[in-house]
Amino acid sequence: QVQLVESGGGMVEAGDSLRLSCVASGSFFSINTMGWYRQAPGKQRELVGAIKSGGGTNYADSVKGRFTISRDNAKNTVYLQMNSLKLEDTAVYYCNADRVHIALGTFVDCWGQGTQVTVSS
Repeated sequence: QVQLVESGGGMVEAGDSLRLSCVASGSFFSINTMGWYRQAPGKQRELVGAIKSGGGTNYADSVKGRFTISRDNAKNTVYLQMNSLKLEDTAVYYCNADRVHIALGTFVDCWGQGTQVTVSS
């Protein structure tokens, strides 16, 4: 159906920056909302940021002012620019594509494999 390929994760020091990318490929017409979620050890998965096809965004309070989500609809790619990283940002980050239009009247929801982001002091 749809494959989400993530890149950009890694290990950085507190205060540094990382840019995550997620490319959607497969057979589909459009994606309504693309977003980034994260799950830290012992924590529930939470929404980090999401962006609709029209450009509207939503962020978790913990990352507002530090993270920026963007997308390139022509490339079916969503980005997460993470600045001023903190230790508590350490988590597995998952790319999500919501309401992927794969056929007339048919929509699916897809997840990436996850990419590790580790922030050290």
